[in-house]
Amino acid sequence: MIRMRDVKKNYKNFTLQVSLDVPRGTIIGLIGKNGAGKSTTFKALLGLIHIDGGTVSFNGNEIKTGSDKEFANIRKYFGVALSESGFSDMFDAGDVKKVLGAMFDDFDGVKFDSYCARFNIPTEKKISELSTGNRAKLKVISTMCHNAQLLILDEPTAGLDVVARDQLLGLLREYLMEDESRSILISSHISTDLEGLCDYLYLINDGSIVLKEDTDVLLSEYALLKLSEESYGKVDKTHIIQTKKEEFGYACLTNQKQYYIENYPDIVIENGKIDDLILMMTEGGE
Repeated sequence: MIRMRDVKKNYKNFTLQVSLDVPRGTIIGLIGKNGAGKSTTFKALLGLIHIDGGTVSFNGNEIKTGSDKEFANIRKYFGVALSESGFSDMFDAGDVKKVLGAMFDDFDGVKFDSYCARFNIPTEKKISELSTGNRAKLKVISTMCHNAQLLILDEPTAGLDVVARDQLLGLLREYLMEDESRSILISSHISTDLEGLCDYLYLINDGSIVLKEDTDVLLSEYALLKLSEESYGKVDKTHIIQTKKEEFGYACLTNQKQYYIENYPDIVIENGKIDDLILMMTEGGE
């Protein structure tokens, strides 16, 4: 559905240069530390910033770089919730409904009302008076009521408690089940959200994609090896992706867990997690 190839944006102290794909019917997660380039990637994809190079394609058709008109024509197919944008705090849910109805010809007001009722969002309260959870849910609901083909969600679960996050993630799964051709591109710093949601993960660091992996592969085949100085000197490093010096010796990230289980039964091997991946690939020393 979406293809970004060598999309580049230059700032004074930061350069974004990324390539990523969002196939139909998939949930793609973009992970990385704050300031790594997640939000800038979303803005480049949406044409909210002018890029300095590369290409963006939607449904196989390249969007002319820097063309506000072309980007405007495809945004109707997207449901967008960026972390630093939203509706006026003085709006209530009814105002949001009116704005969306004016923006999208196929906006479904009945569906919007049903979502608000389902998640107990007070329609008479201004957004500024809503809880953090209700504000987040209202923002996501607003992306899902005009038959969008792709949801682009930047940190949608930030600041939410466990119950609110679970409700929101369940809503995203329902969105895909309604139409298997739909897709979601989502960023989050809460690793457990993405572990149970995404088909593929892209790790971005300092403006560049440093790893792309199938989430199931990451959780089943990646691992951390905890090695003493002596063990590190003896172990086969062919399948080690990144190494970090620790007080006890070395922590090593591998994508061949079974190899080390079979050949080095005495070393400590911990199952890989997304947090481990971020730390090792962005802070690993060797």
